[in-house]
Amino acid sequence: MPFVLRWFGSKTVRQAVAVRRHVNRLLRAQSDLLTEPAMRAVEEACEKLGRAVREGQGRAVLRTEMTNVEAAANKWLKPYPHPGWRENIEVLLVAIAVAMGIRTFFLQPFKIPTGSMQPTLYGVTSENLLHRPEVAIPTGLARVRDWFRGISYLDIRSKADGPLEVVGNPVRLLIFNIKQTLVIGGVRHTIWFPPDYGGEKQGLAVRAGLEFGRVYRRGEQVVRLKVQSGDHLFVDRLTYNFRKPKRGEIVVFQTAGIFAPGPLGQNLMPQDQFYIKRLVALGGERVQIGNDRHLIINGRRLDASTPHFENVYSFDPREPPAESRYSGHANELVGRQVGRYGLAPLFPDQDAVQQLKPDQYMVMGDNTLNSFDSRNWGGFPANNVIGKSFFVYWPITERFGWGHR
Repeated sequence: MPFVLRWFGSKTVRQAVAVRRHVNRLLRAQSDLLTEPAMRAVEEACEKLGRAVREGQGRAVLRTEMTNVEAAANKWLKPYPHPGWRENIEVLLVAIAVAMGIRTFFLQPFKIPTGSMQPTLYGVTSENLLHRPEVAIPTGLARVRDWFRGISYLDIRSKADGPLEVVGNPVRLLIFNIKQTLVIGGVRHTIWFPPDYGGEKQGLAVRAGLEFGRVYRRGEQVVRLKVQSGDHLFVDRLTYNFRKPKRGEIVVFQTAGIFAPGPLGQNLMPQDQFYIKRLVALGGERVQIGNDRHLIINGRRLDASTPHFENVYSFDPREPPAESRYSGHANELVGRQVGRYGLAPLFPDQDAVQQLKPDQYMVMGDNTLNSFDSRNWGGFPANNVIGKSFFVYWPITERFGWGHR
């Protein structure tokens, strides 16, 4: 045995083992198609090659036996049509299966389209530069640097006189935007590889302030827009198989089965999406939102010393709440004071209490003045949680990596 193990490290022995393994695999795959003599002939050739390896025969013997195995395989095994295509497709299918397995059980990519978790995690944001000629659109290396930071620029001038007739939706291939079309005065204007606008309700027309029917002159500026990509992250789908979520963790959950009542009794919650929010309350807890913008859980006030809430409650209580800035959690009373009505219908003031069922969670966005969360629809099934925020992989900003809390 030591002699065989020593020989197994040689190139010729490795080739012999690989040939025998490959032919045996083909033999098993065709076992229901081959005759008994054919099966026996190929098996005997493989057995001789295996015996030569086990006995530590020299290179010449191994090459001879490999030639015999190849001859037997060519004679008796049925050839596959288009073997190159078959092998490439097999490799592709295996790669897809591995990727799907990783996505389902370990890490799932997730893109943040909205600003409900700002400033912890950013959705798509934009800046209309149409009336800001002092802002120069970068070129060269500066443009490349901005691209790595997820920043795209659109600079479009009209090619003809006439009204704005069409603003098409981006044409997509898998997860990529390929092109987008505007029609002005009957002339098509194509935008190649347009940025992600964060959803149809925040498309190019909205972000660039376009008005259908407006007449443009040839050479007139139509779009001058800066778009900052939303954060792309991996969702850890493994950890919660071994422990329950903890308060303050940023979780991703399915919206299916969550009812958010609208003014006419309709459900405002889409049933086919994934949301990302901060987990604030666990099963069986009583939840209140103080007028000081702090959560009260089972009568205990959360503050900046509570794990995972260090940033959320880092605001100056003398300053009113503001968008995209840490401002705690606003109830309806606080929202009305800054002109936000219908912000938290389930929490009109600090005396309102929501009692969670044992199998429910409650979540809220860090951007408290611009977040559709449990203040609108209360608790939701704990089973809807699929994982927690793990790693921001795009764009390369200060939030890149594991640093967000």
